[in-house]
Amino acid sequence: MTKISKFLLVVVAFLLSCTTYAQQTDLLFKAGNDHYAQGRFQEAIDAYKRILDQKVESAALYYNLANAHYKLNNVAPTVYYYEKALQLAPGDPDIRNNAAFAENMKIDAIEPLPENTLQEWTNSVISLFTIDGWAKAAVLCVILFILFFLGYYFSYTTIKKRAFFISSLVVFIIAIMSVSFAYTAFAKAQQDNPAIVFTPEVEVKSEPNLSSTLAFTLHEGTKVFVLEEVNEWNRIKLIDGKTGWIPTGDIKLLNNF
Repeated sequence: MTKISKFLLVVVAFLLSCTTYAQQTDLLFKAGNDHYAQGRFQEAIDAYKRILDQKVESAALYYNLANAHYKLNNVAPTVYYYEKALQLAPGDPDIRNNAAFAENMKIDAIEPLPENTLQEWTNSVISLFTIDGWAKAAVLCVILFILFFLGYYFSYTTIKKRAFFISSLVVFIIAIMSVSFAYTAFAKAQQDNPAIVFTPEVEVKSEPNLSSTLAFTLHEGTKVFVLEEVNEWNRIKLIDGKTGWIPTGDIKLLNNF
């Protein structure tokens, strides 16, 4: 057998394994959906989690997982998986709507620190796409800019030149804004390090040890932001600015797979 034949066999085997793997994932996803439609929500959760065990994720998978947990009144997993779905599809209206409903399941009502108009506008725009989404938008705008510029360069009439020039200028500005939003979203994701409280009730301490004074109490489903980790303790921050220490096992990081 020649080297080329061996190489082709390896390629064919790889493609077949990929196809089989994708089919298994699709079958599990369909099985989960069927269980959900028939009201077997725990079975649906088990099927969806088997997909996650294969290191496969998607906004639809997290969304369905959250819906199944919502039906079982599992507060923390519901909030967690809606948040995971929003990370992959921040502009999806169905996920946003159901995530808003899930907020009513939580006990802790924490008011965020006030933001100025510019901050609110920037955050709302950035949340429309993922980091990859903004990066792809920037690349698309650069390609359009090149095409419009070539159209401007090779046009002979004044009207066409003006139209291509204005179009290239607009997409160039959008490209710069997209790059800026992608960078801001990336920096925010790196800095925030969000997590969800999974323990029904947990005491947040003023220092990373059980003998320290109580800072405040949190309940399952509350979103926190991890600032640092010391000896199985995480220093967290709430959206209202409060900080404290919580055992690592009481929260689940959203940025982890």
